[in-house]
Amino acid sequence: MEERTRLFMVRHGETTLSSEFRYVGHMDVDITEHGVAQMHKLKNRFNDEHLNAIYCSDLIRSNKGADIIARCHDITPIACEEFREINLGIWEGLTREEIIEKYPDEYRYRLENLAHSGIKGGESFRDLQIRVMKKLTSILSELKGKNILLVAHGGVNRVILFDVLKLDLQLLPRVDQAYGCVNIIDYYKDGPVITLVNG
Repeated sequence: MEERTRLFMVRHGETTLSSEFRYVGHMDVDITEHGVAQMHKLKNRFNDEHLNAIYCSDLIRSNKGADIIARCHDITPIACEEFREINLGIWEGLTREEIIEKYPDEYRYRLENLAHSGIKGGESFRDLQIRVMKKLTSILSELKGKNILLVAHGGVNRVILFDVLKLDLQLLPRVDQAYGCVNIIDYYKDGPVITLVNG
């Protein structure tokens, strides 16, 4: 049977700023009680899965989710700065309306050049993809043939999926990543296969 490395990719639970629709990238915000419940639901979902390693970003919303899921496995999650959400620079913590009011030209340009347009003090989605894929490629190589869980962020999950499909990052908004969702990617010698998106 052909060797398979399986990546389970989860998005963290609902955050304390989710209801305000604020742009949150590197900001370290916690998850709500509902977010905690979403992670406990995922813990139950992974209860019977054989996991060899659990990774997460070093931001609390990702780290806390990984800790909850890890309770049904004898594994300590490994927090990696490389799996942080995109750095939104001077837009961090602002709502869409506030950004449009303060930075109308930059906002318009960003929408038209989503892949390569970086926010002042932050990153572009191409920057994010390079950062994330460098670390993930290393992990996949080290844990070939194993089952890996990554608890990350919407932007991180999307750039990984887009790397697998070789899609234009300009299309990122067309793929949803709900709080507490699961994605599954199987990596084979001949290439990866996505078996679940936003489950």
